[in-house]
Amino acid sequence: MFKQAWLNQPLRALALALLLTNTTVFSVSAATTAVHTAPAAEQDVAWWKHGTVYFVLTDRFVNGDKANDAAYGRQKDGAPLRYFMGGDFAGITQKIRDGYFNALGVSALWITPPVEQIHGYTDEGTGKSYGFHGYWARDFTTTDQALGSEDAFREMVDAAHDKGIRVLLDVVMNHVGPVTAQDSAWPQEWVRDEPVCSYRDIPSTVSCALVKGLPDLRTETLSDMKLPPFLINKWQQEGRLQQQMQNLDVFFQRYRFPRAPRYYLMSWHADWIRRFGIDGFRADTVKHVEPELWAELKQVASDAYAEWKQNHPQKVRFRTPFYMVGEAYGYGIQQGKSFHMDGGSKLALFDAGFDALINFSFRSDISKDAEAQFSEYQKLLSTDLKGVSVLNYLASHDDEHSFDRQRKFPLLAAERLLLSPGAAQIYYGDESGRNMDDPDAAGDAKLRSPMNWDDLAQKARIAGIPAPQVLMHWQLLGQFRQRHPAIGAGVHQQMSATPYVFSRRLNTPHLQDQVVVVLGAVAGQRVFVGEVFPAAQSLRDFYSKQILTVKDGYVTVPSASRAVLLEGVNE
Repeated sequence: MFKQAWLNQPLRALALALLLTNTTVFSVSAATTAVHTAPAAEQDVAWWKHGTVYFVLTDRFVNGDKANDAAYGRQKDGAPLRYFMGGDFAGITQKIRDGYFNALGVSALWITPPVEQIHGYTDEGTGKSYGFHGYWARDFTTTDQALGSEDAFREMVDAAHDKGIRVLLDVVMNHVGPVTAQDSAWPQEWVRDEPVCSYRDIPSTVSCALVKGLPDLRTETLSDMKLPPFLINKWQQEGRLQQQMQNLDVFFQRYRFPRAPRYYLMSWHADWIRRFGIDGFRADTVKHVEPELWAELKQVASDAYAEWKQNHPQKVRFRTPFYMVGEAYGYGIQQGKSFHMDGGSKLALFDAGFDALINFSFRSDISKDAEAQFSEYQKLLSTDLKGVSVLNYLASHDDEHSFDRQRKFPLLAAERLLLSPGAAQIYYGDESGRNMDDPDAAGDAKLRSPMNWDDLAQKARIAGIPAPQVLMHWQLLGQFRQRHPAIGAGVHQQMSATPYVFSRRLNTPHLQDQVVVVLGAVAGQRVFVGEVFPAAQSLRDFYSKQILTVKDGYVTVPSASRAVLLEGVNE
């Protein structure tokens, strides 16, 4: 069992059951403080059960400020797609203000870690690699200057909030950046370099380095630890030492945690919420960290979110609680609430503070018939996963098994992702056919190519379709999804097999929502809508923007269409 000598602290009454054997289900019960009272409809159906999250790798999106491109003296001398390319907070802010994300129906923007990265590079067989991706932290307390200043970060968050978009921060509790010629080692009391994880069981997945050369944080340590000298010297040189030490003192006095590595990190991560109003965390490498840590982080984050709202009432746009989604590699929706851990153990991660887990099954479940996938997902979300959710995705920054890397099915991909039960995650460029198989790059770098704005501007063809038309298909489906919570959180019912017609209905004390969707509609097709819209005299096809007359409970599709998205006229 993990040693928990500090469990008696009053603010930390977590009931931990931690017999980590091959048959154990880990469970955490934690008292959660209500942050704010949510709107009535949100109390029935939280946004994260049906919303759309847009995941952007900041350095690869838009270069909004070229003055920061050579921060820390970094050069563009890395291996293909393994160096900083100029994307920054200012670029994301531009797209927020242009309405790009609103046009896709985005509920939340998930960005890669904004923290200062190692200044140098590694060279482990793939050529020079820099920390452009955000997962090689050097200092968790400030932004990487290549991405922009803290003021630029605040401007981005405020701009998103003003557009009704939440901001999710990618947080890393498992490791720090590698040692380079420019970056000294963290103290051995803080990190270990070996053994490398072998994934035989929980210890060989948690108490180990993910890969050779990536220092693993000793998150199991629960004794007081001094700060790394290089951080103290750095903060002193930057004139931030006194403030950083005061922040830590306040944190440790409040929670009575030992000054151990995991709690330093919690303090630093929570400061991003307290200072900027971050609305949620995407937790990286969840299965590589002690499970009870996540429940602690969720409580600390929720407290910080409440504090930010109290101190910035004029900036509050959302009255909903802090959100946390986990990346537990290998989790699939079919596992329900018990994540199947390495070695056969099971972990109840939804009891450890997570509102949702990323659904790694989705990109392979697309091979199923649409009805089989949709009906299975809705059933699981209303039974085994009732009260929580999953985040479905097609592609990501580190999944070499991403769906359709050659972008042969961009329209089908949109339909499956944006019409599936559960929440949806768009990976930047899914909506525009961005290339994820660059022949010059190797490994996961292929997945991290620059956003293909030129394809949209020049109307390049993606699978034979002009890129702007691909984007429009995603936009229409995304906006329809955002307008109708029933799509992600409602009851699914097939109405016809050929062409495929289904309904989604949501009926709660504060929210009634219903839609009918036709995929592969033929001209003149009659669709029965009387059961779903019994009193309607006309309906709107959101896809074509046409008004269709209801006669004897039927509407007639006037022309062939890839999708018909039926809603009430007054919606």
